[in-house]
Amino acid sequence: MAAVPSWSSLALVPQEKRLFQASRGVLAGFLYKRNKTTVFKKAWDRGSSVTDSRNRKLGVICCTSMQDATSQLGESPEFTVLRIHYNRKDRRYENWGLHAWGDVSVHTFWEKPLYATGSDGFGLYWDVQVKPKGLLNFIIHKGEIKDCSGLISIGHADFWVISECSTIFTEKPDLDSMPKGNLSFSRAYWVSQKLLAWNMEIEHAQFSMFASKNANLNLSAGGVKGEDLVIQLEEEQGRLPIKVIEKFPHIAHYKALKLPDGLDKKYLVKSQLAIACIDADGIPVDATGIQLPGVLDDLFSYDGPLGPIFTQNSVMLHLWAPTAQSVCVLVYLSPSGGSLLESVQMKEDNGVWSVCGPKSWEGKYYLYEVTVFHASTQHVETCLVNDPYSRGLSANGERSLFVDLDNGSLKPEGWDSLAGEKPQFEAFTDITIYELHIRDFSVGDKSVDPNLRGTYLAFTLPDSAGVCHLKKLAESGLTHLHLLPSFHFAAVDDNKENWKFIDDERLASLAPDSEEQQAQIVTIQDEDSYNWGYNPVLWGVPKGSYSTNPNGSSRILEFREMVRALNSIGLRVIMDVVYNHLHASGPNDKDSILDKVVPGYYLRRNTDGLVENSTCVNNTASEHYMVNRLIIDDLLLWATEYKVDGFRFDLMGHLMKNTMISARNALDRLSREKNGVDGAKVYMYGEGWDFGEVAHNGRGINASQLNLTGTGIGSFNDHIRDSVLGGSPFGPPLQQGFVTGLSLQPNEHNHGNKDDVTKYLASTTDWIHVGLSGNLREFVFTNHEGLEVKGSEVQTHDGVPVGYAGSPKETINYVSAHDNETLFDIIMLKAAKEVPLEERCRINHLATSIVALSQGIPFFHAGDDMLRSKSLDRDSYNSGDWFNRLDFTYESNNWGVGLPPKEKNGNNWPLMKRLLGNPSLRAGKHHILSAHENFQNLLRIRRSSPLFRLGTANAIQARVCFHNTGPSWIPGAIVMSIKDGDKGMPGLAQLDPLYRSVVVIFNARPSEFVAPISALKSLPLTLHSIQEASSDARVKTSFYDASTGTFKIPPRTTSVFVEAR
Repeated sequence: MAAVPSWSSLALVPQEKRLFQASRGVLAGFLYKRNKTTVFKKAWDRGSSVTDSRNRKLGVICCTSMQDATSQLGESPEFTVLRIHYNRKDRRYENWGLHAWGDVSVHTFWEKPLYATGSDGFGLYWDVQVKPKGLLNFIIHKGEIKDCSGLISIGHADFWVISECSTIFTEKPDLDSMPKGNLSFSRAYWVSQKLLAWNMEIEHAQFSMFASKNANLNLSAGGVKGEDLVIQLEEEQGRLPIKVIEKFPHIAHYKALKLPDGLDKKYLVKSQLAIACIDADGIPVDATGIQLPGVLDDLFSYDGPLGPIFTQNSVMLHLWAPTAQSVCVLVYLSPSGGSLLESVQMKEDNGVWSVCGPKSWEGKYYLYEVTVFHASTQHVETCLVNDPYSRGLSANGERSLFVDLDNGSLKPEGWDSLAGEKPQFEAFTDITIYELHIRDFSVGDKSVDPNLRGTYLAFTLPDSAGVCHLKKLAESGLTHLHLLPSFHFAAVDDNKENWKFIDDERLASLAPDSEEQQAQIVTIQDEDSYNWGYNPVLWGVPKGSYSTNPNGSSRILEFREMVRALNSIGLRVIMDVVYNHLHASGPNDKDSILDKVVPGYYLRRNTDGLVENSTCVNNTASEHYMVNRLIIDDLLLWATEYKVDGFRFDLMGHLMKNTMISARNALDRLSREKNGVDGAKVYMYGEGWDFGEVAHNGRGINASQLNLTGTGIGSFNDHIRDSVLGGSPFGPPLQQGFVTGLSLQPNEHNHGNKDDVTKYLASTTDWIHVGLSGNLREFVFTNHEGLEVKGSEVQTHDGVPVGYAGSPKETINYVSAHDNETLFDIIMLKAAKEVPLEERCRINHLATSIVALSQGIPFFHAGDDMLRSKSLDRDSYNSGDWFNRLDFTYESNNWGVGLPPKEKNGNNWPLMKRLLGNPSLRAGKHHILSAHENFQNLLRIRRSSPLFRLGTANAIQARVCFHNTGPSWIPGAIVMSIKDGDKGMPGLAQLDPLYRSVVVIFNARPSEFVAPISALKSLPLTLHSIQEASSDARVKTSFYDASTGTFKIPPRTTSVFVEAR
């Protein structure tokens, strides 16, 4: 043992470091005092010196165990040592760690679990310092994958846990006497009628499948018991068939097992199933449950009618439920409560349950009673459930409504002829999108009847402040209104009488940087009227909380009236659809529907058979035939029955590319003559993020940005967002970008040395060049190094191509959306302290101008045009009306209404408090009106020339050019020219009757941009007449000298010059 220094030199407790296990069971460590007790702590680097924060060497000892360290010290320890032993059947222990909290010496962080102290014949073990007679909470995990967990009452020195076993043993268990396998997992796949797949490589093994209709299967040391039927499986040679691998690429390496002929497979899928393996000596090796989607698709794919079908004299019901043992329809008179009118047994034909009921069912309510084995509980369950193809609901989806959508009483005046009266556009690149939450639109609008605020009908009031605002935008050039989820979702009670409210006057009296506002909102946030709605329960019915009456058919008529009203003021309607996940699953949750009807089919599961949750919860599996069908049926429903003009797909990358292409083709087949809608005018776009289990085509070719090239389906361009604003939604909030001051007016964030920052600004400005040109994969331009490159050759820091689109209609350019901070708020965070409010407002306008004047489809968050603030809330999905308000009187932009909710924003409260409490940063009405005018002018400029709306990649390559590029560029300025041809002349075709060319200069510099552009010399350019007529005095000072080609653009200004014909 090394000499121990005097305790006076060890007053400081060393910073916690990763635990370290020395070789041959010898622990290297050091000693220090804490609360008058001597503590031994293991060192973290073999052979290194151990020092405290003042670089003083600490006493180092060597011992064989923690107990030995304590005995060497000769004192009573503050902590004792507890050992947790861990066994895995597969003996694969890499990266498994221990998360421990409670009465322990050091609480671990989830991201940095304790690594094992050592290993023995049982498996790994961890030595944890704990308080005697205390409590220890633990989870053994690898990343987000959890295994054993529990609460230990400290009284023993050793505890043993076994993977997938919930028991915590106080004596070493006999592994040979433990059951081999686990039926609560489903690790095998029934992939086709004749084949199963299982990741089990045992030589000379025998495989059997077990079935029990009443779910009596159980597992003991002797194997699977309780079966009605045992089926011997034959091992197939070679790989799984290509068709199976294409559908299930994540199990391509699994062993193929063949079923014998003559089995009643339709009976088997209704049973509890398991597969077991025994070795050559007949000893059980493993057993597991079986996933069924492959065989269900193979046997029961169905294209016939589903849901309620109304005829002159009857109502037919059809439900796809091939694993159900019994289905009844229960009919009710009332939307909730009341007595059951009748229960009718349905009949099955090849997995589809049907019944013919009387016409008198129309207007009544119903549920299905489904009896089915549910793998999540390992029991046969009897569930009451809505019709997945419901066309109406009672409040909160308590019951489905028999409603005929073709009933004349549910159609607004002129509904059947609306397709011919919709606002017209020639190409998808003519579209401009404004994203809006239905409740945000009118809940604070005092010009709206209080009973209609926050409802569909608020959009039908022609003289309300909100509708007048939308009219102005439509007249300026806005074409499409994107509405956040409006189908039936969870988390908001449809019954308004149940809502809880806060005292707005009380909150308004509080300080702008107070914590009290968010504290009060959080107390009622799950019982108020607000949620964005990304909690899907039933996709095919409008949300009841936005209607005046959530029972009956009011929501249907009112949604249609909203669409008609918006079309009448020049706006088409886009619906936000959330097909990537469901709010609930299992047999017991009231909001679980699809998983009650066909358990385990509609949801994507991992290789353990557990539901994937990478979207947030309950990922759906569009690679399964009937999930794909349901999604397409739902899109067609909204397009034809509600005449929706477009769809935005939430987390579109979690859907399969085939689903998106099939949907596009199905919409294209809709015609005004046959379907009352021109489906070719219905636009599709979404979030093409590539992550989770679907990343890199992990579950088939998914609808990610890179995979959608050439499909005509749009995806959000996050590259232009990040380069314009700086950083990303997941990085430090102060990271700056092109418009927020990167390199040119830095804030207090450490962006690196000056040369690196300047280079980063140059390289990310290339991202903007690519975005301005439609984010095209093949667009060629001169980059910051002076090289000719394609858009796909410009890459992000992690090697992802910036340009990915095949045509401009596949790009949604944006800098803000409902997610993350508003545009105004992110600018407030990122701009340097000394930047005054007026300049921050100009940055807001500059950012929107890049989006508005880019090739592709521009997308704006509602309020971008009004300096909208959510008081810096980065995730306001459940922050109530208070933080999400819009004010169409333009008196307030909602800045400084308190610190945003702590859960998502608390880490940045100190920064936010400084900003929100600064009175000089509060925008006045004149700031808001100026922003609104500037935004309208951008829309007018975009509409003024087809050169801003080029429809093909070839047209963009031939006409769009960037100047001020290469190594000699002037940082912080982008110069873009777009040229046209002349009628009857060789070369480019003439597109624009007014302008021969357009030049746009985006000057993000805090100073004037002055530069001669030789390629633009001698052109007769003048400032666009819309900017000449604007009230923005600064933009009017923009100057161009034709003799030298020199431009002078004022600070933080976007100037548009035109060459008139």
